[in-house]
Amino acid sequence: MVDTLPHGAPEFRQISLDMLRLACRRAASDMRRAPLFGLFFAGFYVLLGWILVRISLETGQSYWLVLAVGGFPIIAPFAAVGLYEVSRRLAADEPLLWREILDVILHQHTRQLPSLSAVIIVILLFWFFLGHMIFALFLGLSTMTNISSSLEVYLSVNGFMMLAIGSTVGALFALLVYMITLFSVPMLVAREVDFVTAMIASFQAVQNNFFNLMIWALIIAGFTFLSMLPWFLGLFLTLPLFGHAAWHLYELATEDGQM
Repeated sequence: MVDTLPHGAPEFRQISLDMLRLACRRAASDMRRAPLFGLFFAGFYVLLGWILVRISLETGQSYWLVLAVGGFPIIAPFAAVGLYEVSRRLAADEPLLWREILDVILHQHTRQLPSLSAVIIVILLFWFFLGHMIFALFLGLSTMTNISSSLEVYLSVNGFMMLAIGSTVGALFALLVYMITLFSVPMLVAREVDFVTAMIASFQAVQNNFFNLMIWALIIAGFTFLSMLPWFLGLFLTLPLFGHAAWHLYELATEDGQM
């Protein structure tokens, strides 16, 4: 498959709300036709959520978040590749063979996807570091307080400023990661292109379709948050849906796919 992949970044069409709806319909169809694959790949995230909750309850510490920040960008793109390959095979009427789909995932370690994962890790770790600096700047000189049980610290002037500035900075980092990964991950799977070019092309595509793709981002964030509330079980539905939809949206938005 890799030898026949097109080279370079594709041209992007204007992305409409109808395109987003069509991507979701195709994703729902993929889930109905191949439900076990979605459950399998979503299971990694659900299991990770259970492990993190167990560690937090038993230790009462949050230092494990550093591991989560480092581990999530490694797992996420490769799990997404599995859903992309399932969608591609369904559209092409190719057999869904577990061994071949897993081989496609394993083959990505020789291509550009690990480099993109490394960039995401650096961004998220810097975000994590900057968050600690903002906390120290506004609350570092305050009386020692357990912020987990003494929430009134957030009602102080410094506490409110920390939340406002921290949330703004966090939102900007989240926006950056969203813009450079929305199309770059499927692009690196579908084409022979370096990860820097893929990130730039993805950023520009989101920039040129900012309003509609911000609606898409809010939909993903909202449903993902809600799906985490019942012990992460909702992720068995939302992660396969948005994983398949990401592939279909990429195809609809580029010359690689057809409307």
